[in-house]
Amino acid sequence: MNNRRSFLSKALLAVPVLSSYRLFGQKKQVRKPIVVSTWDSGIPVNEAAIRVLKKKDGRALDAVEQGARYIEDQVNCCVGLGGNPDRDGYVTLDACIMDEKMNCGGVAFLEDIRHPISVARKIMEDTPHVLLVGEGARDFALKNGFKAEPKELSEDAEKAYQKWLKTSEYKPVKNIELEQNKALKNGPFAPNRLEDGNFNHDTMGLVALDQAGNLSGACTTSGMGFKMRGRVGDSPIIGAGLYVDNEVGAVTSSGQGEEVIRIAGSHLVVEFMRQGKSPEEACRLAVERLVKINPAKARDFQVGFIALNKNGEYGSYAVNPGFVFSVTTEPGNGQVIKTKSYFKD
Repeated sequence: MNNRRSFLSKALLAVPVLSSYRLFGQKKQVRKPIVVSTWDSGIPVNEAAIRVLKKKDGRALDAVEQGARYIEDQVNCCVGLGGNPDRDGYVTLDACIMDEKMNCGGVAFLEDIRHPISVARKIMEDTPHVLLVGEGARDFALKNGFKAEPKELSEDAEKAYQKWLKTSEYKPVKNIELEQNKALKNGPFAPNRLEDGNFNHDTMGLVALDQAGNLSGACTTSGMGFKMRGRVGDSPIIGAGLYVDNEVGAVTSSGQGEEVIRIAGSHLVVEFMRQGKSPEEACRLAVERLVKINPAKARDFQVGFIALNKNGEYGSYAVNPGFVFSVTTEPGNGQVIKTKSYFKD
């Protein structure tokens, strides 16, 4: 099964991985344009975005949309129609986008549409609403020129799903919940980790600062593999998976969405930056608040935040080790940075 790294080219695998403390300068000069994204798969995502930012009048909103569309076109575990399905065998997509004027849009539980991020932008720009879900979101997409794609799992997703069915002993039939062992209630639930050992929720989130000094952000995912049908995480929720305040900064997250929703995570990080905290400090404080809820439980899930402020300073912090993020300021100069974490190896 391909994981989030499967579609990186050999050249990108040579990108240096650096410790974040080496990259954070103390000077306050504005560093722009810049794009920051979750995971090492953010390198080609950033490349798509920075090409927009380097154009004359290149807008951060256009950049983050193009970056998100890039990964939605790839086959990987956790983003786009090639991602892992829910426990009934269907891929459902979530996404949101937010610009420098606090305009925002999102979709959740969207099926058959290749680019949920662009549907989210269409909702933002052409409707009075912020979030459309399910059949309503799909109908809106079709009426606005988006094409319905075949309901077929990618080869990797099909293999992963069939293996999960065997190990979980789940039979996706009508009213299956009534036949489950009472101790499982509505189980089996999605595993915390995928077969390759990575945590089961590698959302792609990216934030950007353009040459005009404006911020925007985007977040897109196929969600937790083998989730309950209808489950929605933090990715399409403004203030949870993504938040942009053009006076302060932009934040996105990746990880177990239920935990991010619990603390309105991205909004919380922005508010810490408003109080004068650096991007890394703001992310750390949000993680500490999350861990404090249930420290024992927190050892078994991953949440990572990335933040970008108005000066082009960036930072990240995660609950557990293993989270990385990508930073690009010029075409071809992307760097993958290891994130500090609350718990250690």
